[in-house]
Formats: sequence, C-alpha cells, structure tokens
Amino acid sequence: MATSIIEHFSELEDPRIERKKLHDLMDIIVLVICGTISGAEGWEGIEEFGNEKLEWLQKFRPFKNGIPSHDCISYVISRLSVKGFQECFMSWSQSVAEKVGGEIISIDGKTSRGSRSKNRNPLHMVSAWACKNQLVLGQEATDEKSNEITAIPKILNLLELKGCIVTIDAMGCQRKIAKQITDSGGDYVLSLKGNQGSLHEAVKDFFTIAESKEYTGVKYDFLEEIDKGHGRVETRRYWITSHLETIPKTENWEGLTSIGMVERICWINGKETQEKRYFICSIPAKVNPFAKAVREHWGIENKLHWRLDVIFREDANKIRKGNSPTIMTTIRHICMGIFDLDTTTSGSLAKKRRKATWNDSYRAKLVFGL
Repeated sequence: MATSIIEHFSELEDPRIERKKLHDLMDIIVLVICGTISGAEGWEGIEEFGNEKLEWLQKFRPFKNGIPSHDCISYVISRLSVKGFQECFMSWSQSVAEKVGGEIISIDGKTSRGSRSKNRNPLHMVSAWACKNQLVLGQEATDEKSNEITAIPKILNLLELKGCIVTIDAMGCQRKIAKQITDSGGDYVLSLKGNQGSLHEAVKDFFTIAESKEYTGVKYDFLEEIDKGHGRVETRRYWITSHLETIPKTENWEGLTSIGMVERICWINGKETQEKRYFICSIPAKVNPFAKAVREHWGIENKLHWRLDVIFREDANKIRKGNSPTIMTTIRHICMGIFDLDTTTSGSLAKKRRKATWNDSYRAKLVFGL
C-alpha cells in the first residue's frame, strides 16, 4: 500500500524553497502517516516515533538527513496546499475503494473542537463516507457548520454516484443538491427538518393522518427492528410510501419518488425517549433499502466520528497552525481507511492501532503492503 500512497501523493507540491529542503517531502508524509497509525499525537510525538523507528523507516524511504525536527514537520504540514492534498487523498481513496453496486454514501460534518484558537473557528470537515467500504471517499473543510450547504455540492462533484444512494441530514436537504445527485445517476434519502418548513410539515401531516386511520387506503411498506444490550432496548419502525398527492410542489424535487418516516423508541435504565424523523427519497417505496440507508447514515457517528474522537483523540488534539488541522484530519482518515482495509487481522480499530504501535511487521504490512 505504500507504493499506492507514495504514488498518489507524489505530485503534491512542496511548499518550501529549494535551499530549505533538508528533508524530502515524501519522507515527511510517510513519517506522519506511520506515526499517526502508531499512536503518536502531535509533532513532538511524531518526531519521537521517527527517532525510535529510523532504521525501520529507512527500509522504505531514504531519510538521508535523519528524522526532521517537530518544528520542521509542523512548518511543512501547515503550509501544504489543502486543495492539493485533498486531490491526492481522493485519488488514493478511490483507488482502494471496492466498486460496490448500491453503495450507500453518507455525507455528514464533524467539528474538531481542539482546532479552535483565539483567531479562528474550529475546523468543520464535511465527509463522504462509503458505508460498505468503510472509507472516506471525499471531504471538504469549512470553518462553520452552516457552510455545509456550500461544501456538499463540491464533494458530490468529485464522486462517482452512479448506482449509489446518498444520505444527507436536513442541512443538505436542498433542491439543487437533490438534482445534482440524480443528474449524476445516484439516488437520495434526505432528512427533513424545519429548514424545509412546508415540505417537512406536509410529510409529517401525511404520516400523522395516515397513522390515525391505521393506514387505511394507503399503500406502504413497513419494517420493525428491536436491538437489546447493556441495559438498553431500542425499537425502530420504518414506513415508506409513494403517496405524494398531499405533498406540495413535488415537481421542484428532481426524482422525488417516495416519502418515509422513522420512529425510534429507546429504553435506557427504565427511561424512555422517542423520536420521529421524516425523509424524502428518490428510491422506490421499498422499506428494506430505505431502512438500510437510514441505519447506515446513523452509523457514521460510530464508524467515523466516534472513532476519530475516541481512538485518534481528534477533539483533544491541539494542532492549529496554518493548514495543519485540515491536513491532519485527512491523514487520520487515511489511517482509519488503512486499518479498515486490513481484513486479515481481527479485532477493533483500537486493538489494531495498539498492534501497529509495537509490531514493525504489522505496521509495514498496513502502510507498505509487505
């Protein structure tokens, strides 16, 4: 895989002038990826990892002048082009992603709280998560959550959507986004909230009235799921229908074919919480693909965001200089993808990362495919 990483990042432009290039740019990139995979946090930790593993690193890269200092690492990473790095990342991720028919791509944002400083908002990264591949396919950085609306079309432009179902929270429930997805050969399942006031109310009213009449005269598909464990019982009920007669201006939503509702009832230690959410979809009114799309979108919290915070301690990371927060978030996505691509080693991501910390052979297998 290192050939793959080196190949895909070889075109990245070095931000330094020639006389300051004591250390090769690709050496620095490889060092940061290997250090991050092995549990190093911050520039000093990456430098320490490099000094401990210099002999090992030199099996794969020259490191002619040894390991760069943490100041040098910080200087280089903070000045890399975000656009250039994202293009290299996209090239790598799409090269290793398995082509899966009907892939569900969940688009969602996460704020890196540790990147906040006196003079800048915390980094908010919008990511496209391939649920089957367990891989970030693309991302766009913003400085505020509200900017997701402008970030999402940029991500969609970079993705191959044909045959895929795209799921987006209410922030991305926009007519232009729906059209962009269908024009690219994909389908959508878009969550509704108050930002689509009349549409949200119309879908909510439809299901409220249909439910009160026990769905008499309404053709729909239904599924109930119950999960139990650790003192928690969660019931999820899904309804989807192609009845759009009471929905206003459906012609404004390209490809709109069905509407859905999901009810979640959760019991934790005797306390009950309930939630109902509503959706517009371009998929047929079949409950199994609808339920799967909704489940997978909820799963991005555990499979991507939770692991970034708990395993990679992203929210606690204080890297803030220049473009470093964005570049390092992308590097964590690369590391997570490398771990998830390893299907020969059992165990959680945390277990794999511990193994990569102390096992040189395993680390070489992950990063360099050896």
